Parts: sequence; C-alpha cells; structure tokens
Amino acid sequence: MKKLEVKCPNCKTNFNYYDSEFRPFCCEKCKMIDMGQWLTEGYKVSGRDYSLYAEDPEKLEELLAKGDLGEDF
Repeated sequence: MKKLEVKCPNCKTNFNYYDSEFRPFCCEKCKMIDMGQWLTEGYKVSGRDYSLYAEDPEKLEELLAKGDLGEDF
C-alpha cells in the first residue's frame, strides 16, 4: 500500500494521504469545517468585484460590448 505522510490543511494533524477518504483532509470533520468556510464566504478568491453591476446592468452590457472587463475574463 502507498504511504504519503501529509498534514491536514485544517487541523495540521499528520496522516497517510492514501488512507483518508476525505483527502486532502484527515477526517470528515476537517472537510466540513473547510466547506463551511467557503459557504459562509470565509474564503474568497481575489479578483475584480462586479457586484456593483447588479444595480446597473446597462453598464455591464456596455463593458461586455466593449470587451473591457479586464484580465479576469
């Protein structure tokens, strides 16, 4: 059986990566904690904030037509 000792990204416990069905986490609890962070927006991916266009969809249409949305697209 393969063996690769890694640290859980959540609790930092050492575990065999290939033995965990919840990898890259050591257990279901750590996996669910991480999922909760994403769902409550505790983690965010950096980039432009286009939420301001929700109030002004015409401005978004104008930028789309010009192709001026920046490097994110």
